[in-house]
Amino acid sequence: MWYLLTESKVISYRSIFNFRAILFKINKYIFFLSVLLFLYTESLLATEKVVYRVPIQGVIDLGLPTFIERIINEAETNQVEAIIFDIDTFGGRVDAATQIKDAILDSDVPTIAFINRRAISAGALISLSCEKIYMTGGGTIGAATAVDMSGNKASEKVISYMREEMASTAENRNRNSNIAKCMVDEELSFTHVVIDDDSIEVTDLEGRKEGKLITLTTEQALKYKMADGSAEDLVELLAIIELTGVEVKTFSENWSENLVRFLTNPVVASLLTTFGFLGILFELQSPGWGIPGTFGAVCLTLSLSASVIVKLATKSDLLIVLFGLGLLMVEAFLIPGFGIAGLMGIGVILWGLYMLLLPDVPVSQEIYDGAMTGLTIGLIGGIFALILLFKMMTKTKFWTKLTSPGIESDDEGFNTSLGLENFIGETGLATSDLRPSGWVLVNNKKIFVVTEGEFVDKNQQIKILSVDGNRVVVRINITE
Repeated sequence: MWYLLTESKVISYRSIFNFRAILFKINKYIFFLSVLLFLYTESLLATEKVVYRVPIQGVIDLGLPTFIERIINEAETNQVEAIIFDIDTFGGRVDAATQIKDAILDSDVPTIAFINRRAISAGALISLSCEKIYMTGGGTIGAATAVDMSGNKASEKVISYMREEMASTAENRNRNSNIAKCMVDEELSFTHVVIDDDSIEVTDLEGRKEGKLITLTTEQALKYKMADGSAEDLVELLAIIELTGVEVKTFSENWSENLVRFLTNPVVASLLTTFGFLGILFELQSPGWGIPGTFGAVCLTLSLSASVIVKLATKSDLLIVLFGLGLLMVEAFLIPGFGIAGLMGIGVILWGLYMLLLPDVPVSQEIYDGAMTGLTIGLIGGIFALILLFKMMTKTKFWTKLTSPGIESDDEGFNTSLGLENFIGETGLATSDLRPSGWVLVNNKKIFVVTEGEFVDKNQQIKILSVDGNRVVVRINITE
């Protein structure tokens, strides 16, 4: 009995020991799982930190603002850590730089300008709009006065606009506005600047003197608090701003932004508007709606859409073009002949197309000259291209099938005659405007005719000159 009790106690102790061993193993597994889960969570948190790198290099043109705005919107949606603008540019269009500046100032994501060698002219305005500026050794920022391709200074209106844009942007980011102004206007001068509530005499900047523009080196930009630090590459920059180990995503323009950049080129935009304008005019001269009208409408849509996207087209510009089209419609459908309304419509449309090539901000004379040159090239090139295209199309099988000239001959047993040969020499009355084709009434028979090229008003008497198959040629009956 005692033995049995002893054995039962041993078994009981062994069971307890085994249970504790099992618990120990379970706790050990839980501990390891917890460590793995912690490491995995940390890795997830680390990979969630993302920085966007956006290159701004080469010439700043109208295709760049839509690209920058898209990246900023995406960064705000994804709540990235920062946007780093990798800048190396000699500048470009003032209106494009202004749009980029506005987008950066409105951004909810921290913005950093990494001046990777230079930020000249419009590049300086973009850099000053960022919250932080870092420059590589030997970098430069400034020389933001507006000039044309020949180096000639822009008008005072443009200089004044750019000067105040630079000053207000610098003030918004707590940078010295006097230095920013002197980057634009060489007629300004100063002897002291206030930095951290201390007045500092400036002796090492040539641009402080009248007749000189300011361009800052990296060391000078740091000294006068126009830049926040220096870094030789992106890795060093990320270490300085304490974002080591983050994922860096580099962006480039997509196909649609490149397409908009192509369509807003002054020559391309002028060609599109010219093709559209001529296509609509050709369509007005023929009954119904066909290929010229469709082609013209597509060209005008492409041109106007691109102008709206890059903010070239304003409501007033579009109203001018629509008013010109309205005058042409009045000339085509309400007023007989082609006179003042038609000429005014053409003139108003050309003026509206010219205005569509200009931004809504003051720009240099070069932009105005470029717009006029582009419009002129577009008009001349469009006319020659349409003539050449028409001549080429008339020789294609598609055109032959479309118009079917001479396919059915008398030798092959076909006859396209409508039996109107006996109407040659007869007179009749135009029941519609002939521009140059339309309907006439001859001997109580309604016939579709075409003139020799002249326009005939409704209710004028005509005379049938010739009948060739189903083609009836008429002219005004001057003997009435």
